[in-house]
Amino acid sequence: MLSKKTKYGIKALAFIASREDKRPVQTSEIAKSENISLKFLESILLSLRKSGFLGSKKGKGGGYYLIQEPEKIKMTAVVRVLEGPIAMVPCVSLNYYEKCADCPDEATCSVHALMIQVRDSTLDVLGGNTLYDLARVKKKS
Repeated sequence: MLSKKTKYGIKALAFIASREDKRPVQTSEIAKSENISLKFLESILLSLRKSGFLGSKKGKGGGYYLIQEPEKIKMTAVVRVLEGPIAMVPCVSLNYYEKCADCPDEATCSVHALMIQVRDSTLDVLGGNTLYDLARVKKKS
């Protein structure tokens, strides 16, 4: 299940990307529009800034803004930053592989085989969508 941190992070990024004026957006505006706790949102946006998705500006007219173009931000990268590994079990993770302690042979493990399919399908969906795609959905609402 997707964590609230990841869900809210994606919603916040889509909100920022959907804005026509591209000016920095205040945290309070995002929180109000997306119904997210301001304190929780602040920590999420800080993580996204430290990861290189967002920049921030202090003072009057300040807030958060995208550093990269939305069409260059793949959802796989966002999910990995906010959620961690995309794979559901460590033995199929591409970036965080670990052998499962309870599994003597991955080649004959039915869970391993199934989770590779789940991982690959998830990567196809997340890798096939960018922040631009999500912002277009946001603009329609």
